[in-house]
Amino acid sequence: MVATPHPDSAVAINCAIMTVSDTRTVETDRSGQLIRQLLHDAGHEVAAYVILKDEPVQIQTELEQLSQRTDVAAVIINGGTGIAPRDTTYDAIAALLEKTLPGFGELFRWLSYQDIGSRAMASRAIAGVFRAKLVFSIPGSTGAVTLAMQTLILPELRHLVGQIHTNNQ
Repeated sequence: MVATPHPDSAVAINCAIMTVSDTRTVETDRSGQLIRQLLHDAGHEVAAYVILKDEPVQIQTELEQLSQRTDVAAVIINGGTGIAPRDTTYDAIAALLEKTLPGFGELFRWLSYQDIGSRAMASRAIAGVFRAKLVFSIPGSTGAVTLAMQTLILPELRHLVGQIHTNNQ
């Protein structure tokens, strides 16, 4: 099935990219760079990019800081969504979200299952709204990033950001 974008205007969305990893650097963050490239190719802007250790307080602090920026409408987080002891992104993000998009995680796992089989059940991908910012948290592999970005995030990014701002007026 091919993702069909919501018929919204071609307005660029300003996004922040947060890579959560204990080992990645700017030079080795292939997933963060892939997100940047896919956003650029779709006509969106990257207003912020950061790499953080998989520490819940750091993740929450960064999301809180990004939520205060007027030049950021959406935050895409990659990494730390599994069940290993150091995978804390889901727990940090889920605790802050004011509204969740359960369908995002459900669809991501369903699509992942078609690609990688039963290993998809270990993904704790999540999305929702925090302080009028759209937040996506996805696994850090380039395959997962490609799947999430091309099939789910990019087709709906403009529409979902528009919904948040329509409801806040």
